[in-house]
Amino acid sequence: MSDVPPLQYKEQREYALLEDVLRARRFDLPSVLALIASSLAIALAMYHIFVAGFGTPESLSFRSTHLSAMLLLAFLIYPMFRGSLSEPVWQTGQPGNAKRAIGFAIDIAMIALVLAVQIYLLADIEELQAREGSPDEDDIVFGWILVGVVIEATRRAVGWAMVIITGFFVFQTLKADWFVGMFYGPPVAVDTFIDAQFIQTIGIFGIPLLVASTYIVLFIIFGAILIRSGAGRFFIDLAVSLTGHRLGGPAKASVVASAFLGTVSGSATANVVTTGSFTIPMMKNLGYRPRFAAAVEACASSGGQITPPIMGAAAFIIAEFMRVPYIHVVVAAIVPTFLYFSTMYFMVHLEADKFGIARVPRDQLPKFGEVLREGWHLMLALVVLVVLLIMGRTVTLAAFWAIFALFALSFVNSATRMSPVDLLSALETGVRSSIPVTVACACAGIIIGCTFTSGLGLKFTNSVIEMSGGYLMVLLILTALAAIVLGMGITTTAVYITVAALIVPALIEIGVNPMSAHLFAFYFGVVSTITPPVALASFAAAAIAGTNPMMTAVESARVGIAKYLVPFVFVYNPALLFEGPLWLTAYSTVAAFIGVWMLSVSLEAWFRTTLGPVPRLAAAIGAVAMMYPPMIPLLGISGFAVNGVGIAIGAWIFLGRRNPVAPEEVRT
Repeated sequence: MSDVPPLQYKEQREYALLEDVLRARRFDLPSVLALIASSLAIALAMYHIFVAGFGTPESLSFRSTHLSAMLLLAFLIYPMFRGSLSEPVWQTGQPGNAKRAIGFAIDIAMIALVLAVQIYLLADIEELQAREGSPDEDDIVFGWILVGVVIEATRRAVGWAMVIITGFFVFQTLKADWFVGMFYGPPVAVDTFIDAQFIQTIGIFGIPLLVASTYIVLFIIFGAILIRSGAGRFFIDLAVSLTGHRLGGPAKASVVASAFLGTVSGSATANVVTTGSFTIPMMKNLGYRPRFAAAVEACASSGGQITPPIMGAAAFIIAEFMRVPYIHVVVAAIVPTFLYFSTMYFMVHLEADKFGIARVPRDQLPKFGEVLREGWHLMLALVVLVVLLIMGRTVTLAAFWAIFALFALSFVNSATRMSPVDLLSALETGVRSSIPVTVACACAGIIIGCTFTSGLGLKFTNSVIEMSGGYLMVLLILTALAAIVLGMGITTTAVYITVAALIVPALIEIGVNPMSAHLFAFYFGVVSTITPPVALASFAAAAIAGTNPMMTAVESARVGIAKYLVPFVFVYNPALLFEGPLWLTAYSTVAAFIGVWMLSVSLEAWFRTTLGPVPRLAAAIGAVAMMYPPMIPLLGISGFAVNGVGIAIGAWIFLGRRNPVAPEEVRT
């Protein structure tokens, strides 16, 4: 008998508001509010699914309806002066009643303002659009109301950082003559500002909200139904059954499963909470260091956002900004994603080998055949999605049929069969998860509208190029730092939108391939979730693992090192994005793959035995040499020759004979 304990892990289920109301069976104010919020979320989900299948109505009215419903939900689900929707407004004999009552009154006022704006918009939308360029006094009043409620909803659902950034851009636009440097300029008139934000589709109702209302919400709903049907447990079991018996297998399975689920999730932190609740304890039980286990989950979950075909729905925003078919973004992201997860795979393998982590006997693992029989049908929904996209169907139509197929396929097996309550709860959960993304997109629209009307975008582009001195590497570093800093307080989607509006044009102007420029900005928006000091995905994983949050964030940055380096590589070598001849893409992919292996060896200081400073340094140099663009000479030396140096170093490390070191000695 093996002394390795059987794998024990359980899936944590997030209960919807509807389920809480049905379980409580109470008729008080919190229950009524929860039922209203749940009903509104379910109705909005059904509306979006119907529109996806049968056609989108007039653009402005559709966007405003989506935004208004999300704002109403934001003020209901994130109440003022109450910890949650379930907390009573008035508790007899308890302190804080007056404060909670005032907060509730403010919530009701905000809801009334949202409804007023929506009624005003829809009352005579054609006449409103006819006034584009010359808004009247009522337009200005209701426009300011909308700006105010969007910012307040963002404060509640996203946080103060996004509010402060947006407030700065609004103030700079209206009072540009109070500033200096590139922020100085003629102030924008109030009517021009409101016209851009409220009537035109370059502000609040711009591209970010368009994508949030048409694409993102549908795929988040799809992901919610997928999780509710039991797919989360299925993919974990499937990955464990395939890799669990290998060295570091369960951790490798965690990487694969978290990445897969993360691609349909718009939040790295949410994915950590969903899958990390059973992958992190599983890794700890096998002997992985708790901090390392938490870092692996954080990196895998954040990596899900860069994983095709969905990429946390960000792929649709990138496609919209670039005006290219969605499938082009998906194809471009394949190789960078492969390199990122290859690095994580190597790190997990080397960690297991270094610390002598036991393999799990096959009899303690889920049986592949049994797992596949239990949930194979759930994979067909993803097949439907990908096939329809490849066939050239619209993204919304593909999402519609994928959602329909997923629900229908859940009935194939009794274990995955969804009850009406399960379906309604999944619809509600999907819409609720979309609230932070939608309000962040609306707020990002305010920023874009400000940069457009004030001309700050063009000035910012020119200033950044001037600051970089025209050197591409300096400009890339500035872009990366900007994305990481912005990502400390706002969502990945909002980070990308902001950087795409302000800095990406500078990258393109200096000669960077447009796809490389946009993916570069997006990657560093994602990497902010694992980068200290504010690494939200790492902090969530640390809470599950019981480790120090900041040290876990540092470990996450080490494990996820490829996400920092690969974007620089594909900027200098666009062949990794399938830009150029196919043979060059194939060659560059293999070379970079060898490079990330050497990088992992250097970081872990291990390959069959402990590596000293010289082999580690050699491995790091070899990694850089392998990832060097083959078509760019270095000091008159061919890029292919530089790659050859890397191959030589890699062969020396791989074939070198070294004295083995016992795991106990390594631990000591």
